[in-house]
Amino acid sequence: MCGICGAIWWDDAGRVGDAALARMTDALAHRGPDERTFWRDDQRTDAEGRLYGVALGFRRLSIIDVDGSHQPLSNESGDVRVVFNGEIYNYRSLRKRIEGRGHRLATDGDGETIVHGYEDDGDDVADRLNGMFAFAVFDGRRHRLLLVRDRIGQKPLYYHADRDRLVFASELKSLATLPGVIGEIDPGAVDEFLTYQYIPPPGTIWRNVRKLPPGHSLSIDTATRRPAVRRYWQFDPAAERPTTREEATERVRELLSDSVRLRMRSDVPLGTFLSGGIDSSIITALAARHAAAGGGGPVRTFSIGFPVADFDETGYAAEVAEHLGTRHRRLEVDVDAIEVLDDLVHHYDEPFGDSSAVPTQALSRLTRSEVTVALSGDGGDELFAGYERYMALHLSQRLSRWLPVHRVPGVSLLQRLPDSGRRYSVLRRAKRFLEALGQSPPRRYMNWIQIFPESLRAELYRDDFVERLPDSDPFEFLERVWERSRGRDLVTRASLSDVESYLPFDLCTKVDIASMWHSLEVRQPMLDHRLVEYAASLPVDLKFDGRRGKLLLRDAFGDLIPDRIFTRKKMGFGIPIGHWFRGGFRPVVDELLLGDDARLASMFRREVIARLVDDHVSGRNNQGYRLWNLLVLEKWMRRWT
Repeated sequence: MCGICGAIWWDDAGRVGDAALARMTDALAHRGPDERTFWRDDQRTDAEGRLYGVALGFRRLSIIDVDGSHQPLSNESGDVRVVFNGEIYNYRSLRKRIEGRGHRLATDGDGETIVHGYEDDGDDVADRLNGMFAFAVFDGRRHRLLLVRDRIGQKPLYYHADRDRLVFASELKSLATLPGVIGEIDPGAVDEFLTYQYIPPPGTIWRNVRKLPPGHSLSIDTATRRPAVRRYWQFDPAAERPTTREEATERVRELLSDSVRLRMRSDVPLGTFLSGGIDSSIITALAARHAAAGGGGPVRTFSIGFPVADFDETGYAAEVAEHLGTRHRRLEVDVDAIEVLDDLVHHYDEPFGDSSAVPTQALSRLTRSEVTVALSGDGGDELFAGYERYMALHLSQRLSRWLPVHRVPGVSLLQRLPDSGRRYSVLRRAKRFLEALGQSPPRRYMNWIQIFPESLRAELYRDDFVERLPDSDPFEFLERVWERSRGRDLVTRASLSDVESYLPFDLCTKVDIASMWHSLEVRQPMLDHRLVEYAASLPVDLKFDGRRGKLLLRDAFGDLIPDRIFTRKKMGFGIPIGHWFRGGFRPVVDELLLGDDARLASMFRREVIARLVDDHVSGRNNQGYRLWNLLVLEKWMRRWT
């Protein structure tokens, strides 16, 4: 796991000198504390005699071939140079293929497979890679730069292009060290953030900086000087593959077991995140089996809990750890989330409102105290229909066929009842369910996942801010991914929409930044593209029966972990922000969101924010997640503007 950055430029106005490249690279030190290197050449000449320059920067967290694989890596002639962030899990088989083609390998690591793979396959090099990665290839023969991001979006990559140059980096803070790159806030990105709690690609919070989307590459050369972005991978969510439960069970077990095996390759200590839920328990069980088969000792496992019972599942984690015989560490944290919020804003670079980033970074800090690599269970809910909202969607579809929402008994009364601060308030879920009944399926699903609904955003925004918004609607993002699974059942359409939106842009972003904050590499076996493609093609009845999801995971791995883990109530991984906003957070909220120097006042109506605070404190409605997102945005504006 590392941090990369670099540039290609055409004249002195876009030149990235030694000092600038050093600043870009050093801004990524937390991603790679073990090594700092860079390479640049500002006296290159293309085939037409045009002068140009190129630079590559690298910060390394040493995982494989610890004493070798110094980047930038190059081919035998030095014409191809690569900086690479991530891991290529099938690198051993790729090295054999490369050597069979006559290449001489100078390292024992995985990054060199990209160098020689590019020589053989050009821009199609990523098609052979099984891994999480973001890399840049400079091709001195063709005078071009190629940027590539992994299929699922586990590793980030940002870029800025203008008439003088293209610059890129693993994080926005690296680009921010260059004058003129970070400029005007994009109001449309603010609108998207309040909708999804993240900003979907290709946009960022800044108008002139872009994210390279997952499964995409970008190429730019000295002839055109314009970036060309193309999609090199996508699964087909509209395609369903009929199969038997027995065949699917065997194939899922085979694919996930192999994925865990590949991700256990490491020259440094490795462990697993263990929440006590289904997904992390399965990953830990498979890791324990592979470790035992290889003659290794017990797997190290890590979990954190909270003093608020609704948010603490460490008892289940301890039960699984005892069952599997792991070396388990549990830490109870009573996080001062307001103090952590300053660090969150610094590390995430743009507004990111998923409050589970708080426990994720705490878990990463605990885990890094003993190991350098950890496996996690991300992806199981999306691939195998594990979220409760899928059950709500299924039920709402059945109800809406025969009972119009205005005829549901007690709807108006239910909406007026005061909400509870408990995480799984039955009343809160009932309100959201009834609000969504009369809508189209994608709008209904949007109603469950959005933070600020369109009607509330319309009340919140000042008139002058509304005038600055683009004509597009944030819903269009979800609508595009939803339409790709046309013809499938509603639960499958919702889950595969999450695979293409919530999973890469919320969960993967959260895990990457929170883990690299503490120089920890997190590997996600369920995001192996082979498993993603296969799970996406399966009929819904293999995963979901209307009341429960993840049926196929229980079929495939029920013999590995206690049965109670499959039947326990799902908790997720979050913090008690609703509880906190009614307690110690209140003075901070008043100061930051309602004070005279509140930055949000330039965009939002203070009286609407005050109403949200009052609604929450009085118990009329749980506005905790909305207030958290507003706090994130306020803190971000104080840090970056």
